[in-house]
Amino acid sequence: MPKPVLLDETARGVFTIAATPFLPDGSLDPESLDRMVAFYEEKGATGLTILGMMGEAGKLSDKESRIVIDRVTARATVPVVVGVSAPGLAAVTTMAKAAMDRGAAGVMVAPTAGLRTDEQIIGYFEMVADALGEIPWVLQDFPLVTGVQITPKVLRRIFDACPTCVMLKHEDWPGLEKIGALRRMEAEGARRLSILCGNGGLFLLEEMLRGADGAMTGFAYPEMMAEVVRLMQAGDEGRARDLFDAYLPLIRYESQPGLGLAIRKHTLARRGAIAHATVRRPGPALSAATIAETEALIARQEARLAELG
Repeated sequence: MPKPVLLDETARGVFTIAATPFLPDGSLDPESLDRMVAFYEEKGATGLTILGMMGEAGKLSDKESRIVIDRVTARATVPVVVGVSAPGLAAVTTMAKAAMDRGAAGVMVAPTAGLRTDEQIIGYFEMVADALGEIPWVLQDFPLVTGVQITPKVLRRIFDACPTCVMLKHEDWPGLEKIGALRRMEAEGARRLSILCGNGGLFLLEEMLRGADGAMTGFAYPEMMAEVVRLMQAGDEGRARDLFDAYLPLIRYESQPGLGLAIRKHTLARRGAIAHATVRRPGPALSAATIAETEALIARQEARLAELG
């Protein structure tokens, strides 16, 4: 097996947060994993992130998680980042080492629950860095889910103390000022990290303008994110805005808390990326009304894209 390219501070583009496909009975669907990897790469993903929060990682057994890692890393031709967040560092370390042994490019870690003070947050990530050793890792900053608020100054202290932290997955909301603050610190001499953003791409345009390097999130149309990032990096903001605007209604609809993943999986199945739209229990099933609204948004999106040419 060739040595994988490790994640570093230069990462750019779109690392798609991959869904985890299930059969109608809720069991893992390995064949759809293969199909999904090919779909994401064909649509322009420059990397894949698996076992994230929207990948239903918390609903998988340890054995299933390892199947997902093995299957995706064996088939992906782009770097793969593996979510390894867990309440205890022993579980974080075990899964991280297993992922790297299978050819992952790096791992992603969110703060554990219960961190409240700045010193607790910094101390936790220093322990993460120590436990992971030389493994490059992504700090997932998603306070709406984790309940842990991390200021730019605290992030900067973590980055300075932990050189193996090479990327911030920025998912604060609102959080545009945080990106600007971090980039200003770097302009003043701080170490530069890659910043890829989440929240389903809802603020991708503004995040790119504030200095983000791209996206690390899911959306049923990853090609939109790839093209918007490419256009913004090429300086074509007008074309990027036109394209983004065509997809924005569906991004907004897919961003509904608690329901968004089911909507995304419906559309991914509709597009042939996965065989079934199953969300593992506990999880919602879409009503006929929600499916009709999704289909109406897709139809309008297709019409807007046709107008753009």
